[in-house]
Amino acid sequence: MTGDQNKLYVVGGGAAGMMAAICAARIGCPVILVERNPKLGRKLYITGKGRCNVTNHCTSEEVLAATPRNGKFLYSCVNHTPPDYVERFFEDLGVPLKVERGNRVFPQSDKAADIIDALYYELKRCKVPVLQTRVTGLRVEEEKVVGLDTEQGPLEPGAVILATGGVSYPATGSTGDGHQMAASAGHTVVEPKPSLVPLESPEAFCGRMQGLALKNVMLTVKNQKGKTLYREQGEMLFTHFGLSGPLVLSASAHMRNFDREQYTCFIDLKPALDEQALDARLVRELSQGANRDMNNLMGTLLPRLMIPVILQCTEISGEKKAHDVTREERRRLLELLKAFPVPISAPRPIAEAIVTSGGVKVGEVDPKTMASKKVKGLYLAGELLDVDAYTGGFNLQIAWATGRAAGEYAAAYLLGKE
Repeated sequence: MTGDQNKLYVVGGGAAGMMAAICAARIGCPVILVERNPKLGRKLYITGKGRCNVTNHCTSEEVLAATPRNGKFLYSCVNHTPPDYVERFFEDLGVPLKVERGNRVFPQSDKAADIIDALYYELKRCKVPVLQTRVTGLRVEEEKVVGLDTEQGPLEPGAVILATGGVSYPATGSTGDGHQMAASAGHTVVEPKPSLVPLESPEAFCGRMQGLALKNVMLTVKNQKGKTLYREQGEMLFTHFGLSGPLVLSASAHMRNFDREQYTCFIDLKPALDEQALDARLVRELSQGANRDMNNLMGTLLPRLMIPVILQCTEISGEKKAHDVTREERRRLLELLKAFPVPISAPRPIAEAIVTSGGVKVGEVDPKTMASKKVKGLYLAGELLDVDAYTGGFNLQIAWATGRAAGEYAAAYLLGKE
């Protein structure tokens, strides 16, 4: 293939890559988007359970606060591209949006395809061609990008944006190619680990409660020293292997060291009541239902699937009459209702993670421009970077913000307007 020294090649047709290509093209830079899949935005199709949680309707400061991994690095680009910019961007492309619980922003249609189609047609309007091929290597000479190797032959771009994603959901094309290319250019790659991922527990009771969804509970994660790493109220789910659901996915972002730490999740089933108030309620329930057996009585306090598990853990027989429950048994019951412990043995495999924790070390990337500090003409965006946030639209917000910064500054570099 012929030289394209005046052209910007964006590698990766996901959220960050499409945003980068559009923003570069809008300021007059010739752009070619390279994507290995036949369709763009494969991972966007499955975000938000197919509805695409575009961003979070909040301030830039709240985005950074929701980014436990290297949030400070994003200060400049998220202030340049805050959530309200992203909302306007998509509404200007003809996608009406709505705000749901937790300030999550979705297309009104509840269809991720509407977001992908809007980006696709804007790429067409901006005359950005899409080259379908896999990039197999990045060529660097004298600390400058000089070429890309692809399955269709070599390319000679003027600048390159790597936006290839992490290694979560490998079926969508996120197979770590970008990490290898960044490493070959001299970048340090922090070992990718799963984040926003369900958690495995060795306890058989999780399987017994499989499918049980808990709402309005408080989840606290502690390490073996008793230090609280995460605490939040919301929804979660018991599965055959352990725990899942929004609270658990966010909690997993704080559980990064399974090789040297042990973690336990504590579930407060009655967060609206302090211990004194809950104890008073227990006394009242046991008194009013004095002749009922505990299996029956506990239905006023717990979901059906949880009753035999809690009673077994408190060593109270389900056949025991309420009036026979001792003060010590009531105390054990109270403690479990306020802090039901679930030991965690491991995260689920990285292929099941929503995002990857780890990636290109952010200290080697300019936080304003997303330019590599090691290679001239190389820019990095999206999940490829060692940045990850909670669920709720924050990770896509990071993709849009880093993508826009990379696109605009790579274009300025090529157009001689730096």
